[in-house]
Amino acid sequence: MSIARTGYSSSELMVPKELDDQPEHYGYPFPSAYSCVNEEVGFAEVSEWISSGRDELVAEAADCGVVLFQGLPLRTPDDFHSFVELFDLPAFTYEDSLSNAVRVNYTPRVFSANEAPSEVTINLHHEMAQTPIYPSKLFFFCQEAPDSGGATPVCRSDVLWDRLVDENPGFANRCEEKGLKYSHVMPPFEDFRSGMGRSWKSTFSVQTKDELESRMSELRYSLEWMEGECARATTPALPAVRTLAGGRKVFFNQLVAAFTAWDDSRNESAKALTFGDGSPMDLEGARLAAELAEELTFDLSWQPGDVALIDNFVAMHGRRTFVGKRKVLASLVS
Repeated sequence: MSIARTGYSSSELMVPKELDDQPEHYGYPFPSAYSCVNEEVGFAEVSEWISSGRDELVAEAADCGVVLFQGLPLRTPDDFHSFVELFDLPAFTYEDSLSNAVRVNYTPRVFSANEAPSEVTINLHHEMAQTPIYPSKLFFFCQEAPDSGGATPVCRSDVLWDRLVDENPGFANRCEEKGLKYSHVMPPFEDFRSGMGRSWKSTFSVQTKDELESRMSELRYSLEWMEGECARATTPALPAVRTLAGGRKVFFNQLVAAFTAWDDSRNESAKALTFGDGSPMDLEGARLAAELAEELTFDLSWQPGDVALIDNFVAMHGRRTFVGKRKVLASLVS
């Protein structure tokens, strides 16, 4: 089985696939996609195919942002766990993360993508880029597809960065030079109504206010106690732009989601974001970034058995609203 720069050549098991309305960026289809050609294939054959080319697949994700595998013989969280293990990559557990999202663990490295209600849109973001601790890659697995909607939008942040530099260089420079700060109000208990309703106890692995205050100090966060024992946590200045191998720059941050969608019963997007020096956000620049990101977005529509490998440094992702039951699981990589 030979490897081409933009993906595998034809194989008896998985073949490259063109997706409807699939764009191309810098010589790569986005996302890269493979389809299983044999409906009767078993996990042993999938294991052999992945194991013989996993390094190339990970490199492909690093180049183009997202690699989609369609029609895999995966049915359960344990199947997905076994699939991810084939890549021999270190796990990034939900317990160790500072994620805002409420999730349900199924195995040590598999959990629900987000427990927010179906009518809640989860806007484009790099996983946990609003914290100093984030994964390098993530896998999504569709166990059950919804009746309609529920796509996972994805966007290449290197392409977004280049567009921002061209269309608003002043804003791009301020983001790169100053970085960003994020503020988020967390409840004392899980709020399943919100896409970012994880409690401060779970987020920071603490039980008491004193323990949280100590943890905030360790992380260099600032902390303000709010009504109902809610906690407003504000990060230190975090980078808004990341330079990858070879000098490629990406707009690696949580600006789009924070600016457009950090709203629930405790939070307002207008209060979620400043530049790293504390100066007010450039609303025109942030709005342009959000508009360009949506323009560059491709929607992954799910079918049971599909898996997506996303390089978290290259591509943002989100979730569209949906009708019916949708079960998409996640696994993160350190």
